[in-house]
Amino acid sequence: MLIYKGSPATGADAERAVSIATDALRAVVHRDWSTPAAGLDWSCYDTAVHVAEDLVSYSAQLAVRATDTWVPLEVRADEGTTPVGVLDMITASGRFLSAVVPLAGPEVRAWHPAGMAGADGFAAMGVIETLLHTHDVLGGLGVHDWRPGPELPALVLDRLFPHLPHGDAEDPWRTLLWATGRGELPGRARQTVWRWYFHPVLAERVLLCEITPNVAADLHAGGTGGFVWAGDGPGEGTRYAAGRTAKAREEGTYRPGWGPYAIIRASDRLAIGAMGFHAAPDAEGRAELRYDIVPPARGNGYAAEAAKALSGWAFAQPGRTLPASGADHPDDPAHGVLRRAGFTEAGSGEGTVLYTLSPPA
Repeated sequence: MLIYKGSPATGADAERAVSIATDALRAVVHRDWSTPAAGLDWSCYDTAVHVAEDLVSYSAQLAVRATDTWVPLEVRADEGTTPVGVLDMITASGRFLSAVVPLAGPEVRAWHPAGMAGADGFAAMGVIETLLHTHDVLGGLGVHDWRPGPELPALVLDRLFPHLPHGDAEDPWRTLLWATGRGELPGRARQTVWRWYFHPVLAERVLLCEITPNVAADLHAGGTGGFVWAGDGPGEGTRYAAGRTAKAREEGTYRPGWGPYAIIRASDRLAIGAMGFHAAPDAEGRAELRYDIVPPARGNGYAAEAAKALSGWAFAQPGRTLPASGADHPDDPAHGVLRRAGFTEAGSGEGTVLYTLSPPA
C-alpha cells in the first residue's frame, strides 16, 4: 500500500506566494477595503487578515505537532490598522511558515480539518490560501484580471487535488479557480462543493479519496461530491453509502477513515466508483468492505486493486482489523474481485459467501 505524495511544496513556495500576493494588493490599498470580497461574506479587509491568520495557524500546527485540533491562538489586527499594515501582517506570517516548514522532518504530521498533513502539505495550503484569497480581495475591489503566474497554481493542483482532472494544462490558474468553486471550465460542471486531499490511498492504477461528511451530504443529495465522474456516475450504491456517512455525522458516530472512499482512475483522474467500510471495526476487529463501480469501468481489475490498497490502510490503523466482505450469488463478480484482492472464503449463510482478509505476516 502506497500513499500519494504529489509534488512537494516548500516554505520558499509559501513565501513566494505571499510576495506575489502582497505586490498585487499593495496597488489597491487606497480603495475601500470594507467592501465584501468576491464570493465571500467577509470584507476585503477581514479576508486579508484571515490570510495572515491561516499562515500563522499552519506554522503553529507544525511547530507543536498538533494531533486533534487547532492550536488555541488568535491573530487579529489592532484597531486602526490600515490595509498597508495588514499586508505587513501577511508578509510576517508567510515568513513564519517558510521558516517552520524546513524545520519539520518528513515524518512530521499535524492536524488539519481535512486530515493529518506533513510540512509540504501545510506549505501547499499556505500557497493556495494566499493566492485564492488575494483573488477574492482583488475581485471585491474591482480587479478581475489578476493572475499569479502558472507555476504555483500547477504545484498546488498536483499536491492537493489529485482527484481532479487538471483541465487546461496551459492555464493551471483557471483550473484552480474552477477546482475551488470560483470559476468555470468548458465541459465541466461548476464545483459547488470541494476539498483537497493530502495523502489519498494509492494503488497501482487508482487512488482512493475519503468521502467526508460534507462531500457525502452533497453526493447523497444528488451532487458530484466535487469529483468528475466517468459515465453516468456516481452509482446508486455510492449515493447510499454517502447517505450513511452524512447520517453518522448527524448522530455523532462518524469515524474518520472508516466510511466510503471515491475510487479515482489515475490515468485520467475520473471517479469510477466508491469503496469503503460500513463502520469502524467491531469488537472482533471485523470491518465490512463494500464497493460500487460505474459500468464503463467494470471488468478492468480496479476494484480488486482498491480493495487490496484500502485493506492495507486498515491494517496500518491502531488495533486489530479483519476486512470482510460478501458475494451474494454464484455469478456475483464480487467473488472474483475479492479473491484477486487476496480474500479467502470464511463461511456462508442466507445465500451470501463471506470473505475475509488476514493481515500480512
